[in-house]
Amino acid sequence: MQSLNFLSSLRRETRQFAVIGLGRFGRAVCKTLHKLGYEVLATDINEALVAQVLAEKMASSAIELDSTKPNALKEAGIFEFDTVIVAIGNYLEESIITTLNAKEGGVKYVVAKASSDIHGKLLQRVGADLVVFPEYQAGCDLAHVLTQKPGVMERFELDPDHCIVETRIPEEFHGKTLEELRLRSRYKISVLAIGKDDKFEINPPPQEKLNKDLLMVVIGSNKAIQKLPL
Repeated sequence: MQSLNFLSSLRRETRQFAVIGLGRFGRAVCKTLHKLGYEVLATDINEALVAQVLAEKMASSAIELDSTKPNALKEAGIFEFDTVIVAIGNYLEESIITTLNAKEGGVKYVVAKASSDIHGKLLQRVGADLVVFPEYQAGCDLAHVLTQKPGVMERFELDPDHCIVETRIPEEFHGKTLEELRLRSRYKISVLAIGKDDKFEINPPPQEKLNKDLLMVVIGSNKAIQKLPL
């Protein structure tokens, strides 16, 4: 059964991205955004990494610069980008200075990679709008992959304890209405949508009968969703 990729439709409007720091994480961000059709400027102080990104066409453009120098960022047009991703996670001072430079330069949305809790707190102090912990997230993702039930098609983490998932409707739910199943009282979850392909019904009524050939999008705690017979 083909997933609707319902959650993918929640993406932000098309924007321009600048990625500062072309280590493994930075290159992965560049490559993914570029493949999705966004304009991406990749930068690093390391000439070899910039050359690699250009050679492998991971971004729209790539330049060598020292991001701890505000003038270098300004001359490269970094301050004009909607979103800047500071992917220098392993060099604490450079990461913090770059994040501060981006915010003081007027960048609306700055995402910064952190390598520790203290690093993350410092990045927030200097204005990072979003701090990410790739290693931690990778560990969480692996745990979900290893324990995720086969019926789950898409997963969107709201916080460490809650998520939205798109899943196949269990066979034991087939032919029953939402009212009969009492999913909210029995499983502590709410059904956001039911459908298939590009046709989903949002906020289905209690009298809606479920069909095992369809998909449903539900919201709830991770523990509650784990209890569903998927």
